[in-house]
Amino acid sequence: MEYKAFIGLGVAGNFALHLEQAGESADFKDILTEDPNGPKGMFPFYIPGREGQLGTYPLSSNTILLPNEECNVQPEPEVALICDLDYDADGNVTAITPKFFGAYNDCSLRKEGAEKISHKKNWGEASKGLSSTLIAIDAFEKGGVMDTYRIASFLRREGMLMRYGEDVELTGYSFFYGKLLEWMKKQINSQSDFGPLEPIREYLLDAENPKQAIISIGATRYTRFGEINFLQEGDEVIVVVYDNAKYCTNPILSMANRNAFESEGISALVQRVIRA
Repeated sequence: MEYKAFIGLGVAGNFALHLEQAGESADFKDILTEDPNGPKGMFPFYIPGREGQLGTYPLSSNTILLPNEECNVQPEPEVALICDLDYDADGNVTAITPKFFGAYNDCSLRKEGAEKISHKKNWGEASKGLSSTLIAIDAFEKGGVMDTYRIASFLRREGMLMRYGEDVELTGYSFFYGKLLEWMKKQINSQSDFGPLEPIREYLLDAENPKQAIISIGATRYTRFGEINFLQEGDEVIVVVYDNAKYCTNPILSMANRNAFESEGISALVQRVIRA
């Protein structure tokens, strides 16, 4: 499925220590947040109907296309929410309703001096990843389906499979469930064009208030291997969101080794890294 009518947004800094590992914490030194442990802001990665970089549809469920420029490219394993958006008469977002979730790769350029977060996020087609298998959300709150889910990620290189991100529970996000929804709603409506951040509400208005959004809620921490190894042509990136009530770590590792994932309680994203 394609999501060309959906706006694409991301949350920055919603998992402890990820920004430090990615070398991006200095970008947010002037950003003041109400909660020092909370996320730092939101960024756009796709705006339907827009000219230029952010108007290029970047999602693929099977490929990462490396950029033409010489630059380190790093997967960012995370979870994406497929959401409905409601607005008031003035164009403010009044409700964000998550309907589905799935494995997501917020693949990013590691380049110093980038003025905005979005400048590192969408360099063209197949620069992002979303699993073609999504899981329905019964209720985005404690007691709902997401309580028991975890996320794991791997990199296959020259036949060897390595853990790329830590295997962590979704409830380990700094902001999650209702707290995250309220924060995102406020952030979308009030975030200004300052530092690495951009005015999301203006972008929604320009796109005629899209009714649906893909929102990636933050990259998890890297393993030591993931922190220092960047993508090469021929690599394979694997992000797995799985129900820990059904599977533990070893079966997920075995499935990743075989590149064959069970259908129940798993959203898997497998992307081959190529160069144009």
